[in-house]
Amino acid sequence: MRYYASVVILAFLAALVMGIVLIPWLKRLKLGQNVRDDGPKSHLSKAGTPTMGGILFLLPLAAISLLLPRGSREFVLAAVLSTVGFGLIGFIDDYIKVVRKRSLGLRAYQKIISQLVVAVVLAVYAYNNPFIGSSVVIPFVGTEWDLGIFYIPAAVFIIIGTVNSVNLTDGLDGLCAGVTLIISAALSIITAAIWKTASEQGITWLAENLQNLLVFSSALTGVCLGFLRYNSHPAQVFMGDTGSLGLGGAVAALSILLRIPLWLPIIGGIYMAESISVILQVGSFKLRGKRVFKMAPLHHHFELKGMHETRVVAMFMIATAVLCLVALLSI
Repeated sequence: MRYYASVVILAFLAALVMGIVLIPWLKRLKLGQNVRDDGPKSHLSKAGTPTMGGILFLLPLAAISLLLPRGSREFVLAAVLSTVGFGLIGFIDDYIKVVRKRSLGLRAYQKIISQLVVAVVLAVYAYNNPFIGSSVVIPFVGTEWDLGIFYIPAAVFIIIGTVNSVNLTDGLDGLCAGVTLIISAALSIITAAIWKTASEQGITWLAENLQNLLVFSSALTGVCLGFLRYNSHPAQVFMGDTGSLGLGGAVAALSILLRIPLWLPIIGGIYMAESISVILQVGSFKLRGKRVFKMAPLHHHFELKGMHETRVVAMFMIATAVLCLVALLSI
């Protein structure tokens, strides 16, 4: 485990160095965040804070994940491609918003088509891999559910849902990075447990890939920790869609490769709550003309009820830690 602790530290330091180099550069280019006028008034002071900071942690995450592993790297390559693929979609969206000054960024159909392409590639790879296939592990039951050919559409739905739920969670200083830090640490523990089982069973190829995937999840934990140095309140940089979609791609890839997508509602309970709050808010307003929350996503509801954003972030991180511990009971 010393090796993987070293990977976390290396990724943490790499993100810190990237911040020292990248944040002044983003400021010089005046790549500042536009803040919604209809959002919490406390956020208006954040206008102009550099965005697209996802580059700060996605680059070291990809580099460490590709350079350190030895032997078979299929799982790592799939995870990195998912992370970078969704991160690139977010980067293009951020670029259009910030540089081209088009507030809506990519059009809705452009986002969904590009996300579908990445999600389908990952789902088809998993389906055709003999060590992943069409079965998923059911939490707490200890059995598997074979979805057959329906695995691909189900996996695509889960991947896109996860990525966009992580994106919705990125709304307060340190929230998305803090929640994802805890989730990635939990996923590292799960990866280590599955790797141990594969090694004991003598499944060499799978054990090798899981061992290397642990490098990826450890690096993900480290870069999230490093990014928090610059993103905790008051934030010096925002991750933008570049970062939030990239993190979503990383979490989704890990859940698919480990065959635990059904665990995401537990581990990623905060992601799900944020997404459901938006669905309920929009649906209620269209059907009844009334809102369920003061504002959606959910973190803004608590802000408008009088909670300081640091307290909301702490509350969501604590909830994530508890949910991850509950999920780890099923290992």
